[in-house]
Amino acid sequence: MKRYLVMWFIGLPILLVMLPAALVYLFSSPSGSDGHLQATTPTNPAVHSSSVEVKVYRNEKKTVETLPLEQYIEGVVAAEMPAEFELEALKAQAMAARTYIIRRLNAQSFEDVPEGGQVTDTVKHQAYLDEEQRRASWKEQFEWKNSRIRQAVQATAGVVLTYEGQPIDATFFSTSNGFTENANEYFETSVPYLKSVASPWDIQSPRYENTVKIGLADFEQRLGVKLAKEVSTGSGGWYQIVERTTGNRVGKINIGGKEFSGRAFREKLGLHSSAFSLELLGNEVLITTKGYGHGVGMSQWGANGMAKTGKSAEQIVKYFYQGVALENCDLILKGKLSANF
Repeated sequence: MKRYLVMWFIGLPILLVMLPAALVYLFSSPSGSDGHLQATTPTNPAVHSSSVEVKVYRNEKKTVETLPLEQYIEGVVAAEMPAEFELEALKAQAMAARTYIIRRLNAQSFEDVPEGGQVTDTVKHQAYLDEEQRRASWKEQFEWKNSRIRQAVQATAGVVLTYEGQPIDATFFSTSNGFTENANEYFETSVPYLKSVASPWDIQSPRYENTVKIGLADFEQRLGVKLAKEVSTGSGGWYQIVERTTGNRVGKINIGGKEFSGRAFREKLGLHSSAFSLELLGNEVLITTKGYGHGVGMSQWGANGMAKTGKSAEQIVKYFYQGVALENCDLILKGKLSANF
């Protein structure tokens, strides 16, 4: 009897130590049941995403602000995507924005930012709005909009998009012409995960179609061409589309005896898109564009359209960025930034 009492007294402390862990195991929810995106979690990481800071050069103030990573992502999503968009679209935007800055931090290359900064707050990199700017812009709608964006960022905290273990170049844009574009057909660099896909949802965007008028003299001056002969004779064929891209944009155009890439033509004339058509009316050129932006990567209006059909943020990013994986950014930064934290 004494032997059993001794064993009981020895075993009781062990049981008391093990019981809390057992209860946690029994009553905790299964992985992913909280609705958060799942990404690989590092073992004993050298740096944790919650400790990562971003040095943002504020263009108007000409100063550098140091921000926690997820606070920075909130400001980027607020600046880059309407808060009214579907939550899953906002989550997709948060992942793309986080991937962009993690890629920069991982590369440790900031030569294109004034000294002390790692990224600017403009579209040169990613637009960013601080809380004061959001309050001024959103006014009485600030609370619900800010809360919605914060929800999207927190739900994807630490998650980045990778290809073969490296953060991708997560390019995004406003509106497509119905298709995204192959990277090599706009940026002249082939990227395996930036391939043309259909994006029919973009027709709902207010920027889907746009027409501008440019005076003939101004048109000629910007392009460095002379069309007087074609105009005076009223002859047709005053321009020729030499090549179209996979995404049905203009690849090359010949006009006034000169050949331009669709991108160069768009940039010289300040057009919304390189998906365009031209019409000559007297002394004016009418140019109608489809879509808004370069067309490579994730279409924001496409993402919102997908979300409305019930697609998740993970499904959205894996559609626009072909063959990517979702990983925790701690894995990317491990060994890169550990010395700074």
